[in-house]
Amino acid sequence: MPETEWRKLRSDQLREKARQDAIVILPVAALEQHGPHLPVEVDTLLGEAVAARTAAKVAARGQAVLVLPVLWTGISEHHMSFGGTVTLDFATFAALIEGVVRSVLRHGFKRIVLLNAHGGNENALRTITDDLTPKLGVPIVQFTYWYAAAVAIAKILETQGGLQHACEAETAMMMVVRPELVATDRIPLAKSNTSPDVSDVAGGGVYRWRSIGSRSGSGVVGNPEAATVEKGERLFEAIATALAEKLCNAELWALPWTSETLA
Repeated sequence: MPETEWRKLRSDQLREKARQDAIVILPVAALEQHGPHLPVEVDTLLGEAVAARTAAKVAARGQAVLVLPVLWTGISEHHMSFGGTVTLDFATFAALIEGVVRSVLRHGFKRIVLLNAHGGNENALRTITDDLTPKLGVPIVQFTYWYAAAVAIAKILETQGGLQHACEAETAMMMVVRPELVATDRIPLAKSNTSPDVSDVAGGGVYRWRSIGSRSGSGVVGNPEAATVEKGERLFEAIATALAEKLCNAELWALPWTSETLA
């Protein structure tokens, strides 16, 4: 299998990847609290792993692909009431993403993916994608991995409808990538006072900013007690398969994105 990690290649090898029209994946994550049983690096570790496993499947289909080093901090103000969280404001976050994307484009790459691994980044990354696409003249693809693979994830989880926070899914996936960092004896501490989500009281389509502390006294949203290593392996496999299928879809990249590109 060809090397897919950007940081492990020489500059001449990366120039060749650009000539091959490689897809470039930028994992974007966070450094924030993940309850009483998981480290603050969860989103970064899982984002890296999802990107690497997805890239391996893309490469196996004969498509050149690269994974940039993960951006380890994002927008996490809603976690700041707990210890250990590092957050950026939107302007700094947007400038950082733009700087990386501009650098990649200058080397001749044309297909860039912003792979989000943290819920707090989602609104910002959508706005950044809307801003950079016409500004830089390139059709950037952006997704949050648990939404892009939502159907596959839902078939595996037993106590949740989808991935949440320090939950059944994230805990299971951490048991695969860094089991020594999962304090299994502290998982029962995740049970604490909780309050309903906005959608529970007002239905869908309504948004309010809320801190995680206002929703959960432990900082956990979901049920980590249902996590297993086997479930984590199945999640990684299903997520990487779903994402690779989307990224290898030629129509995704061929869709016109301005009136000028509509033939």
